[in-house]
Amino acid sequence: MSTQQSALSTEEITQRVRAIWIDILGPGSDRPGATFFELNGQSIAAVQIAAAVEEQIGIILDIGDLFEDPDVETLTSVVLAKSGDSAS
Repeated sequence: MSTQQSALSTEEITQRVRAIWIDILGPGSDRPGATFFELNGQSIAAVQIAAAVEEQIGIILDIGDLFEDPDVETLTSVVLAKSGDSAS
């Protein structure tokens, strides 16, 4: 929902993306630089991450973004770029 999206600061979005990443990919997923596939990310995890980002942040994330094998910082940058249309 765009009202939720616009109400979130960059810091809040960053924290939520990181929490979603760790929750879905499990122990060790907070290791700096660890990528989606290095953490054994599979299609179900990609769908779960995209759904959680949409539900909690209000940003529609293409699961293809996860199949480009990002680390959490790169994924956060993607989400922040998508939020840039209505929130800076």
